[in-house]
Amino acid sequence: MWASCLGNTPEGLVRAQSLAQPRLQPRERKTWEDSVAIVPLVRFTLEVRSSGKPHDLERLASALAEAGLVVGEFRFSRIGRHELTVCEVASSADAADCLERIAVGTVGDSASVDTASLQRLLRDALGPECDILLSPGTGRASGEEESAPTLILTAIMSSCASSDLGRLFGAVTRAGARFQQVYQLATPNSLTDMRCIEAQIVPPAACSVRELRKQLLSDMAPLPMDIALQPASLLRRSKRLLLMDMDSTLIQMEVIDALAEVHGVGEEVRAVTEAAMRGDLPFEQSLTQRVALLAGLEVGALGRLADALPLTPGAERLVRVLKVLGYRLGIVSGGFTFAAERLKAQLGLDYAFANTLEVAEGKLTGRVLAPIITPERKADLLEVVAQQENIRLAQTVAVGDGANDLLMLQRAGLGIAFHAKPRLKAAADTALSSGGLDRILYFLGLRDEDIQALDA
Repeated sequence: MWASCLGNTPEGLVRAQSLAQPRLQPRERKTWEDSVAIVPLVRFTLEVRSSGKPHDLERLASALAEAGLVVGEFRFSRIGRHELTVCEVASSADAADCLERIAVGTVGDSASVDTASLQRLLRDALGPECDILLSPGTGRASGEEESAPTLILTAIMSSCASSDLGRLFGAVTRAGARFQQVYQLATPNSLTDMRCIEAQIVPPAACSVRELRKQLLSDMAPLPMDIALQPASLLRRSKRLLLMDMDSTLIQMEVIDALAEVHGVGEEVRAVTEAAMRGDLPFEQSLTQRVALLAGLEVGALGRLADALPLTPGAERLVRVLKVLGYRLGIVSGGFTFAAERLKAQLGLDYAFANTLEVAEGKLTGRVLAPIITPERKADLLEVVAQQENIRLAQTVAVGDGANDLLMLQRAGLGIAFHAKPRLKAAADTALSSGGLDRILYFLGLRDEDIQALDA
């Protein structure tokens, strides 16, 4: 392969061989761990805290270099007037002359560290307003691997109480998980008490995502909280396709129940609908039974209903923000095309898949035209649209509320049970049981300020 890229000249072949079999020099440094492992020298963690006057990161880095130190993992955060910098530092292998004033005694993480001279150096560089703490070792748990799989925990709480936040932290710890980073995506304000936390955690060994989520929700009960757990990968924040159910998800009604009320068969149809959404009745069978009861309904009733479809709160904001981000959006519904197509035009969606009611002489015949949107077809349509748009399944989001949405939610990269029936909520990996559809944006990693800027 390298030869075809570089040509068949002797020079090209020589270079191809060198690229195919790279040779590393004995002291060449490739990573932080490589650089400090060349010689087993002392490593320790440095914390710099300041309030009021910001501390100078350039001076901090220069002072560490002057001390002959290699900087590894580095994090800086600011909350209000307070700043915190935490970094791992180690003695540089090519600065052995500096070791005597840094480490005394044995080498390695257990070395006895004489920090006085380094603290003076840092204080001179940063000023007396900074608090400087040096501690031996890297601060990592014993045996912790850099490559350990991590999860992103997103928790939406309807309460802003600090005690509830403490309960969440305690629940994660009791579940055997470890925190690595914690951020706040949404903070309580004058309009809402809702708080949203995003945390990167290391899950306990041999515990599935679903089991961990179930344990956290059980531990937090009865406090109302929505929790999502997703792999900490780049694809989590690069979703590109969202497909959602229509009835009781995008809109606050079941269209077939509304048509039945107009036709005078509301009670009969509603009973079948509830059984289907619970999963007690196969969807295709339930749809056929309900539509048969609509035979004779004048087609004009469909247009009047389409003019008054009640959108779920947050639906328009969700669509606006995701369209700015370049998402492809659509409806995949076991409902009917006359409503789905109206919503597609109203919201500017890209796709609308639903069932078509047969009409003859201006009235419904009581039959549905093939193909019927079954649960299996919902999942297949998600995959087909993703392929058509050249989007990976890991970059897709599916949202629904009923048992007929489960296969679609399981097929998607992120499946969200929205104000769902108990069976779907228990089976789904992620559920949103409070608030509007725009809360989905937090599960995609957006902060309040991101949402406001995109929806301006």
